[in-house]
Amino acid sequence: MSVALAAMLAKIGLWVAVLLAVTPVMAWVERRGSAMIQDRLGPNRVGPLGLLQALADAVKFLFKEDLTPSAADKPLYYLAPALAVVPALTTFVVLPFGPEIEVGGETVKLLVADVESGVLLFLALASLGVYTLVLAGYSSNNKYSLLGSVRAAAQMISYELALTLSVVAALVPVGSFRLDEVVLYQVEGTWLGFLPHWNVFPQFLGFLIFLVAAFAETNRLPFDLPEAESELVAGYHTEYSSMKFALFFMGEYMAMATLSALAATLFFGGWHFPGIDYTGHWAIVALKGFSVLFAKVAAFMLLFVWVRWTFPRFRFDQLLRLGWKVLLPLAILNLVVIAALTIGGVL
Repeated sequence: MSVALAAMLAKIGLWVAVLLAVTPVMAWVERRGSAMIQDRLGPNRVGPLGLLQALADAVKFLFKEDLTPSAADKPLYYLAPALAVVPALTTFVVLPFGPEIEVGGETVKLLVADVESGVLLFLALASLGVYTLVLAGYSSNNKYSLLGSVRAAAQMISYELALTLSVVAALVPVGSFRLDEVVLYQVEGTWLGFLPHWNVFPQFLGFLIFLVAAFAETNRLPFDLPEAESELVAGYHTEYSSMKFALFFMGEYMAMATLSALAATLFFGGWHFPGIDYTGHWAIVALKGFSVLFAKVAAFMLLFVWVRWTFPRFRFDQLLRLGWKVLLPLAILNLVVIAALTIGGVL
């Protein structure tokens, strides 16, 4: 087996293993985190500190009765949960998790797909997630599910534009769609002589726009209108049970992880952290890069949990108004300002 093929399989295996581990780990973090915020104990019976609760949940999903509505559009009904994990399992291919390394005399880039249009591919694959929700809501033959899927489509249209414009603004100073080049741009130099050369400092407004849009994109509180329990029972997955429901559950946490990784890559230097020496044996270099990116993603995931158990849910009209009348104009303004600063040689 050639070095290139072995490296490709290793990179794919690493990302798939990490993404599959996200759901059980975050399910535990979500429960323990909410318990701490609400002054409760949280899961503390299944294993030490409740660490095996996720395993118990997985066993429960496997043996739970799998019901299918008699009037459902069965091909689409079964297709929707299968597609729920596809966007998250494919978007990771363009995310770099370390510098170039030398293995067996060959240069290996620590990303799966080294393509010219990396960011465009990421956004295109990520936007497919809403089709899963629309298919689930339509095929269930349930009015609550249908309302949830309609909300998901309207929500995606409202926030996808602002999210995309904030991403484009981060790319303008770099002049490339390659995410590895975005990271390399942030590695060199400093801001004001002491701050890391990360995009978050000159583009803090763009980062805030991206962050808010990411919450809406992943249907997390305070923007979880497609599955608002107090209004729509469970929204688009009301009629799903057993492992089909578990796939939606997995898809949400995987989407959180991939968008967190994109935020870290675009605005916080990706795998880079000041003061860390990225020279030496290729395995040590790869481990350092992946560990830094993992830590940044973990910080974003904790932010998702904190926001969920801190802020109330928006009304649907408030959500759309925020997307169209606040975030979109701010995203356009941010893009114009960043383009002007880039042309002026400031960035």
